Amino acid sequence: MAHPFRRLTVLSGGMGGARFIQGLLHGIGAGSLPEVAADAEVTVIANTADDLWVHGLKVCPDLDTVMYTLGDGIDPERGWGRRDETWSVKTELAAYGVEPTWFGLGDRDIGTHLVRTQMLDAGYPLSQITEALCQRWLTPVHGDTVRLLPMSDDRVETHVAIADSDLERSPSGRRVVHFQEYWVKLRAEVPADAVVVVGLDEATPAPGVIDAITDADLVLLPPSNPVVSVGTILGVPRVREALVATRAPVVGVSPIIGGSHVRGMANQLLTTMGIAVSAAGVGLHYGARSHDGVLNGWLVDETDQGELAALHEAGLAAAAVPLYMTDAEATAAMAAAAIALVS
Repeated sequence: MAHPFRRLTVLSGGMGGARFIQGLLHGIGAGSLPEVAADAEVTVIANTADDLWVHGLKVCPDLDTVMYTLGDGIDPERGWGRRDETWSVKTELAAYGVEPTWFGLGDRDIGTHLVRTQMLDAGYPLSQITEALCQRWLTPVHGDTVRLLPMSDDRVETHVAIADSDLERSPSGRRVVHFQEYWVKLRAEVPADAVVVVGLDEATPAPGVIDAITDADLVLLPPSNPVVSVGTILGVPRVREALVATRAPVVGVSPIIGGSHVRGMANQLLTTMGIAVSAAGVGLHYGARSHDGVLNGWLVDETDQGELAALHEAGLAAAAVPLYMTDAEATAAMAAAAIALVS
């Protein structure tokens, strides 16, 4: 194309988004994305509604997963946390009976949380803290071509309402738990009655977020959870409006393959929100920009080829290709197919 995409913006959750961005960057570096400039700049806007306080430390799971993954510090087998991690502090806290025992912080990972918490206590906003942390992780690997932004500097937390038969504890018959408790402790095995994102309506976009969308040449929605990852980013006031208004095409990749999520709890939460658990269902949930939605294009897996007609009818450019992120090359091929939809 005459004018390749030079400024790319990605709205990302944790593991799925981080792996997609890793493949995208691999494709840029390998020159396998012909529509993207070789010196392209990538800005990642990460979900912060999963954030929580643990043992007095501020933990930002999605920010850290993206940062560690792109900075080559992630544990490749788990897909989260630090490589070569040890767990001495977790063991000691458990020996004291200190809760929560279901959410463990690795010894190396604690260093990041200590720095973040100290900077918060000193009055720095999360966006500046993230920039400082990325000086260690992203700058040595990517220079100034990759930037990581939190969706907001404000405290936003996702909570999940679940049934509770203990009427003394929960007279209403249900209680609300932090998203991390629902995901890590309960393993999303309990039906979710509702998803409540506390503070979202009052949040403001972090510095640079709106400009990253409106000034982009291309915006990508990776296969992150459409409810509690991409969905919360879109819920920050002005973000959805920026996506609708930007001149850049917006293309997404389905997190649903063959009627189920690859990893996570999209099935449970999509059902709670009344969204069809299918590749087309999520694409239609985001909607086409020509019909008051946020997407120009939507990529689905080859097993979901039969859903393309519904997507086309809804005004979306759509195609079906293999979507499993088995390695960097396969993920770069996914990114290339997504970009080709709107190039």
